[in-house]
Amino acid sequence: MRATLALPLAVVLAIPLAYGAYPAIADAYQHSDHASSKAEHKRAEQDAIRQAVQRGELLPLPRVLAIAQAKVRGDVVKVELEHESWGIKYEVKILTPSGRVREVEINARTGAVLKIEDD
Repeated sequence: MRATLALPLAVVLAIPLAYGAYPAIADAYQHSDHASSKAEHKRAEQDAIRQAVQRGELLPLPRVLAIAQAKVRGDVVKVELEHESWGIKYEVKILTPSGRVREVEINARTGAVLKIEDD
């Protein structure tokens, strides 16, 4: 399996969130100010996500990739972590053998496949 991940892995929106991992991740995003460097912000965001995965509040990336590739065969070309009003989701973009790019949306907490669509 060849996987190329978009950097940064996480795209986190500054919106109020109500569940376990979500406040910590949102907090890492919201506390970046103009005096902080972009690299420090990304590092804080990545640390918050890593801690949420370690606490079991978010699925680890290998598990998410396995779920996505069980639904759509091909090479992973991009992964994003995004906030929604209900929680956090992974978006996994896969280049299929036929040359189409498909997007698989997965609930980051439960692993439920939310949607599969052409990108």
